Amino acid sequence: MCRNIKILFNFDPPVTDDEIRAASLQFVRKITGFNKPSQANEAAFLAAIDEVATSSSRLLHSLATNAPPKNREEEAAKAKARSAERFGA
Repeated sequence: MCRNIKILFNFDPPVTDDEIRAASLQFVRKITGFNKPSQANEAAFLAAIDEVATSSSRLLHSLATNAPPKNREEEAAKAKARSAERFGA
């Protein structure tokens, strides 16, 4: 999985449209290999981001769980600790 795409489900506060769009942008960048598309491909690139964001939003809002929502700050701290252990920084 692309390391830049974050898990967005079951957080308190809930995921925002900006977070979904950012993850969609990272996904489209990953599968196309473009960080920034050429002018000829820009319309298709932006349309793909919109479609992925729409589908992702629909999915995230339709999922259900019995688990309590995760705290964003706690999860970020855990990720930072894992990174420090992995990379020694």
